[in-house]
Amino acid sequence: MSVFNPPRLAHVLLCALLGATAALPAAARDAGFVSISGNTVNVRTQPTTRSETAWELGKGYPLKVEQRRGQWLKVRDHEESLGWVFAPLTDKTPHRVVTAPTANLRAGPSPRHRVIGKLEQHEVMRTVGSQGDWAQVKRESGQRGWGAKRLTWGWE
Repeated sequence: MSVFNPPRLAHVLLCALLGATAALPAAARDAGFVSISGNTVNVRTQPTTRSETAWELGKGYPLKVEQRRGQWLKVRDHEESLGWVFAPLTDKTPHRVVTAPTANLRAGPSPRHRVIGKLEQHEVMRTVGSQGDWAQVKRESGQRGWGAKRLTWGWE
């Protein structure tokens, strides 16, 4: 005779849910990312324009959404800092930010490809593609190349 076991059922359901999430395409998993759409946007300590400004971010800066409250998004960046940004000042254009002091911009997605530029820490680039451990990016100047994902943070 089978006995109903709620903890076992919860475990089975959780495993199924985690397995389904892992199978999602990268775009669906990255649904929690936004990028700053304005030239300069205030990130606030609370979800109101009357709260203190925690920091200012420039166009394209990628943020991970932790929570939504009305038209406000609680976000974090690569340093795990938290704050609130007004959702209409963000968009879904994928970007990455350089987290290393410097990084090579390469002609292709491997260290064997020639270096075509140097990326500086905190530089924000549009993400245009991805291959393995490499992100294809476009700089503000229009220059395109490949950067190691481990030296950057943001959207795939």
